Amino acid sequence: MADDVFSKFAIMQGDITTLAVDAIVNAANSSLMGGGGVDGAIHQAAGPDLLAECKTVGGCPAGEARITRGYCLPARFVIHTVGPIYSGAASDPQVLRSCYENCLALALQHNLTTIAFPAISCGVYGYPLTEAAGIALAASYDFIRNNSGIDKIYFVLFSKGDHDAYVRLRDGLMTA
Repeated sequence: MADDVFSKFAIMQGDITTLAVDAIVNAANSSLMGGGGVDGAIHQAAGPDLLAECKTVGGCPAGEARITRGYCLPARFVIHTVGPIYSGAASDPQVLRSCYENCLALALQHNLTTIAFPAISCGVYGYPLTEAAGIALAASYDFIRNNSGIDKIYFVLFSKGDHDAYVRLRDGLMTA
């Protein structure tokens, strides 16, 4: 997989709510009404107008994505996606991959060139980080290779261990 697609990836440890990008991705629940983890942090940082807009969206099924304004966030938009609750089912990887593909497709539809992802489904939804990171990187790589318009994809990990796992996987893919 070694090519210039990876130059469009940035893997960083930090708080996704502080990034000044076109869109940050919210690992949401299907109601889009806020919750814990990154979902709660995004809703808190964006302010009450985000929740008010989410109430008009009508929810989001697993694997799909919806877009709202970013309100008080430095990001102009929030793309909400619902990852699978990890069960080990054969469908889990495809649903997770669809989250990344649908978020990137929405970004393109709205002419957004920079997007930041958290580790979707890796918190309370229980998806094993290494497996999820591999899906995230592969789905993003394939999308960028086949579509122009996205300039930078940030993978924003809260912990150093999660960050290091993403870096190891990316480096392994770059040399494959």
